[in-house]
Amino acid sequence: MTEIPTKLDLHPTRYWRRLDDERVVCELCPRLCKLKEGQRGLCFVRMAHRGEIVLTTYGRSSGFCVDPIEKKPLNHFYPGTAVLSFGTAGCNLACRFCQNWDMSKSRQMDTLADAASPEQIARAAARLGCRSVAFTYNDPVIFLEYAVDVARACHEAGLAAVAVTAGEILPEPRRDLFAHIDAANVDLKAFSEDFYQRLCGGSLQPVLDTLVWLAEETTVWVELTTLLIPGHNDSDDEIDRMTRWVVERLGPEVPMHFTAFHPDFKMLDLPPTPPSTLSRARRIALANGVRFAYTGNVHDERGGSTFCPGCGELLIGRDWYELTAWHLDDEGCCRRCKARCPGRFDARPGSWGPRRLPVRLGDLATGRP
Repeated sequence: MTEIPTKLDLHPTRYWRRLDDERVVCELCPRLCKLKEGQRGLCFVRMAHRGEIVLTTYGRSSGFCVDPIEKKPLNHFYPGTAVLSFGTAGCNLACRFCQNWDMSKSRQMDTLADAASPEQIARAAARLGCRSVAFTYNDPVIFLEYAVDVARACHEAGLAAVAVTAGEILPEPRRDLFAHIDAANVDLKAFSEDFYQRLCGGSLQPVLDTLVWLAEETTVWVELTTLLIPGHNDSDDEIDRMTRWVVERLGPEVPMHFTAFHPDFKMLDLPPTPPSTLSRARRIALANGVRFAYTGNVHDERGGSTFCPGCGELLIGRDWYELTAWHLDDEGCCRRCKARCPGRFDARPGSWGPRRLPVRLGDLATGRP
């Protein structure tokens, strides 16, 4: 049994109930972990303590970094701007191909090297010139209470809040979390229940439910990412079914990102995804009515750029994370045909560029560079 952390590490949570056999069931995500005193859920960060579920990572991060917003990836949410990214430890899925496994599957609390209050994070993001703060590297679902408080502090400072999530969450906490989120990139890992169960230890249907709810019930700006893994979720049939579903249930204006797998974690025996697979997926998506389909993790200027859904004009040129062209007017419309480009845009693009800037919040507080 895992040692109970010190009292200072424990933070109360809302989504749980007691069972008759002295266990407590966590009602945050579809896994519904039933825990005895001192036990942790699969996510590792939510634990039964004195008949309740507590969060053990509130106020602690695995690190902070300023990134281009396109790295999340979000191509239609204040392009060119900087985002302060951070995560904690743990995850409520068990993806064999996880590319952030050193954080998401960490069982060492020493991973959480940087401590910061929500207000400190918002102040740091503003000082660093960021437009938003992103909960990423691991899923903010599992540190919901911390994420919500950080999002509130960001809004008070005039900043946006971004969630990078797999979408495995139950309806009530889902309403709580996304009430404070401005944009989300949802990881639609595949379009088969078998893939989710066999390779992720999760389920597809809750993710689809989250996506439909976001599209129909909220104003959150949503983009999707699918990591295409050779031989597992990259067939023409699966991409065809996925993209048709997106257009039918979410709408043609939801951007889709097809990104390249590289061998990692427990899937080291597969080759990297060839660029041709991403281009094929993009073609299928566009043919099925997806208006904005992108390729990622490969050098593909056309696949990374945004084109007008009205006249086909280049709207936003991208070379990796560098903006190379901007043909939107002050209202976010095509300068040529005046068709609206869906998303969230300032009158001018940001100028952060492709830089990646690791930061320590403690250093900011003391004035060190």
